[in-house]
Amino acid sequence: MSTGLSIRAKHVRPSSTLAITDKAKRMKADGLDVVSFGAGEPDFPTPANICEAGKKAIDDGFTKYTAASGTVELKKAVCDKFKRFNGLDYEPKQIVISNGGKHSLTNIFTAIINPGEEVVIPAPFWLSYPEMVRLAGGVPVIVKCDRENNYKITPEQLKNACNDRTKAFVLNNPNNPTGMVYTKAELSELAKIIVEEDIYCVSDEMYENIVYGDERPVSIASFNKEIYDRTITCSGLAKAYSMTGWRIGYTGSAPEIAKAMGAIQSHQTSNPNSIAQKAALEALNGPQDAVETMRQEFEKRNEYMYERISKMPHISMVKPMGAFYAFVDVSDTFELDYRGLRVHNVFEFARILLDDYYCAVVPCTDFGFDTHIRLSYATSMENIKKGLDRIEEFLKGLDDVDYV
Repeated sequence: MSTGLSIRAKHVRPSSTLAITDKAKRMKADGLDVVSFGAGEPDFPTPANICEAGKKAIDDGFTKYTAASGTVELKKAVCDKFKRFNGLDYEPKQIVISNGGKHSLTNIFTAIINPGEEVVIPAPFWLSYPEMVRLAGGVPVIVKCDRENNYKITPEQLKNACNDRTKAFVLNNPNNPTGMVYTKAELSELAKIIVEEDIYCVSDEMYENIVYGDERPVSIASFNKEIYDRTITCSGLAKAYSMTGWRIGYTGSAPEIAKAMGAIQSHQTSNPNSIAQKAALEALNGPQDAVETMRQEFEKRNEYMYERISKMPHISMVKPMGAFYAFVDVSDTFELDYRGLRVHNVFEFARILLDDYYCAVVPCTDFGFDTHIRLSYATSMENIKKGLDRIEEFLKGLDDVDYV
């Protein structure tokens, strides 16, 4: 017998978003005035009615185990939400309530992937997707998307990435880190390829409530039975209801997939937090005013971020249509001089900003783009203005030096 870590564990990389956030927090704890554009966590409190529902659950003694895949009443509420918001018909037996969106995704990949099977992931991508696929024994196939197409995968790219080992395609709409939103026409064309190739679509719609302008969120599973049967729709309460710490996610899928995920969850974690399930029930069934209030505030911040960044030297971005991230191309700074040294790469760009300007940004190498940073505007307008001022000060101080 030999000791040591598993091969899978050795190859899992830590989250760079959390690493940046943790360093910024340590600097703040040391008394430094750090502005963080790091983790994607709404700065709003959880709405009061949701908190009261959680408190009532405790007072009522609702603190024991529930069914492993969630309570029936919460599953019914999720079904109602899917019908009302997404135009999707699911029954409670098709719903699995999990310990957050990440848990839903790990359930999905564990349930559908056999060793060596491939999962197509468009880049830029949320950095956890490839790691989750690898942990499930699968092989992530990364397809880099062009800025000219607003960082969205085309039907041709998806078609070319598929082969007889392809098991699934990951669709993140609205997208983290780009904030891009697929139109109904774009989703329809992707759906045709998914059906033709007879693969699963893992549709991560966590930011579905945070969409700007005239665009409306569309669930790819809503087009027809063929794509519905092949889609596993994943969402949760964290972003729309500012419930990141409550840890409630959910999926809608074919009954056999839901049954498999429920069985997996029963052995790995058992039920989601009982108190949080009661709070989630209130979130879905109660007033939705707070959701719209937060969306409107994010839209104001989006407009401000885009206007400011578009006027700064050496960097650029495509205007986001959803979520709360600015995906910023900083590659033009790599050959520039900062205090006698070349900026060189995105990690050096982020290091200088944090160490010298007390401004935390996320390098997007782990998101599949080593030329970009992500700025989360899930923070106050005061912090946004202060942070952008610091970024602008840094950029204006860069010099064009001819290195030999």
